[in-house]
Amino acid sequence: MDSITQVYKRVFINDIDSFVSKCIAKLLSKNTLEADGTVWPHNYRVVGTTSSDSEEHRPYLVEAYIEEVELPFTDEDFRRRKAHPNFKKHLELEKMVAKMGKTDRMLFSTYVVVSGLQYGMGEQAFHLFFKMSWLGQENEIPVFGDGTNIVPTIHVSDLASVIKKIIEHQPKPYYLVAVDYSNNTMEDIVKTIACALGLGKIRRKPFEEAFLKQDLSIMDIDLLQVNLCMEGGHLKELFCVQWLCEFGLVENIELVVEEYRQNRGLLPIRMCVLGPPAVGKSRVCMQICDHYKLHHIRLNETISETISNLEYFVRNTLSDAENEDSTSAIEAQDLLNIFKDHIEQNGGFLDDQVLVKVMMDKLMSNPCKNQGFVLDGFPKTYEQAKELFHVEDHESEEKSYLISYCNKKILPEFVICLDASDSFLKDQVINLSEKLVQEKKYEQEHFLQVLAKYREKIMEEESIINYFEDLDIHPILIEITSLNTPDSQLLMHSICERVGKPRNYGESNQKVQEEVMMLTESVKKADKEQKEMEEAKQRSAHWEMWTKTLEEKRQWEVQQLEVLSIPMKTYLTEHIITTVSQGLVACGSAWPEDPLDFLAEYLIKNHP
Repeated sequence: MDSITQVYKRVFINDIDSFVSKCIAKLLSKNTLEADGTVWPHNYRVVGTTSSDSEEHRPYLVEAYIEEVELPFTDEDFRRRKAHPNFKKHLELEKMVAKMGKTDRMLFSTYVVVSGLQYGMGEQAFHLFFKMSWLGQENEIPVFGDGTNIVPTIHVSDLASVIKKIIEHQPKPYYLVAVDYSNNTMEDIVKTIACALGLGKIRRKPFEEAFLKQDLSIMDIDLLQVNLCMEGGHLKELFCVQWLCEFGLVENIELVVEEYRQNRGLLPIRMCVLGPPAVGKSRVCMQICDHYKLHHIRLNETISETISNLEYFVRNTLSDAENEDSTSAIEAQDLLNIFKDHIEQNGGFLDDQVLVKVMMDKLMSNPCKNQGFVLDGFPKTYEQAKELFHVEDHESEEKSYLISYCNKKILPEFVICLDASDSFLKDQVINLSEKLVQEKKYEQEHFLQVLAKYREKIMEEESIINYFEDLDIHPILIEITSLNTPDSQLLMHSICERVGKPRNYGESNQKVQEEVMMLTESVKKADKEQKEMEEAKQRSAHWEMWTKTLEEKRQWEVQQLEVLSIPMKTYLTEHIITTVSQGLVACGSAWPEDPLDFLAEYLIKNHP
């Protein structure tokens, strides 16, 4: 039997590790089964490229070639560029500028600086991600596309420094690339922003959804799609730049976030509201939070929230032994045990040390650091305040040292101290519903004890008021009276005068437009109603006048008829009515078979 020489064909497939390439290679390397049951061995030898020297077993692959990493775009590559359709005019302008500089270099010098995507000083292209993270209204910040595109960047201040160096030194190359030394993907950038300002969670979304965001212009969307590794060769060789963010946005996120807050005026407002029980602290706190868009921090709610979060974290993490957060879950379980032990030992209450830790964690959270907060009746004592707001203990009592050792990220800027007479407070409690009295534990005996304890502590040398006074934070003292209750506008007006305007984004343009439209519609509706009322009034007046005119005309016609009927009455009475009446009487007496004929004969016989 003759042997058949097998002829193999070498097939080259690029990027053999990708889904499509791998499937094609596997199919080509399989044996072929004919319809008659004959099996023909495959005659393809697959070779391909891979991005890394992987140890993965590939029986379908004969040879694998490692691809060279794409070299970065440098100053020398400017002639090879092809303009994106949206940027053709930019390239034409760039060429015109370069040509003018070559024509008469003694007259003026022209340079083309190709920079990375600028960030810093309040943000532009990345502003949407900063804003969404700062607002905290969405749990996950979107990454449009797969997020793997490399985005060249440079801080806008560093770009200004580069341009300044060019002006000062006037180098020979007219084309320079200005980028920092980062190599971050879009996902890296968004993830870093989300962690610094928000919850740290991101989600990939189709890039088309970027067009639905009002905060992104078409230019911004084009820039966010860039996938380019750039390197400023001339920048390194010619200048010694004093970098502000040499290694990019990700490495300098804290500095960039602080710039963003300062330039946008998004500074947190930190407040503390103190006062005796039943004075109305919670209502005042809610009004302040509603006006300034702050977070209302109450002790009991914060404790409950902390315990719930710990239980949820432990329940969803500790069961998975391979989970990376298993160590953190064990620590969370230990903290839960501490909470339970303290509550059992202290009759349902936590020690000051545990309370301070819970409140500090809450105040150090990103939402409180972003917008600010209003502390509702906490801290209650000098020691609690010292533990909460001091970074570490310091023996010196001088104000300068006290302030320097405070945690300025959570130290209140404004302290509002409400007060009222005991009789006023007792009346407030008496007027509360039974349900509220039980919720707030304002039973008569207990309330009087708590009130007396508050009065005693506020008069101590180391009181909570004196603590803030020592730090040059002078409390805003407000006396609550029957005229100035927590529900009155006068109280909020006095607070707003001292605190100032809100420091946030305010209402969105869309919401403002909606409110304007609603106001316009309301005005139109009011005008329409007013017009309808005026028209109804006019119709009523016209109807009344018309009715009156008709009545007058009817009376006139009646009078005219009466005038015209006088001669007729006289004539009928004299010549007809008497004879007819007599004939009718005679007809009624006789009861004839034909009354009309009888009446006719009677009238003829008795005609006057």
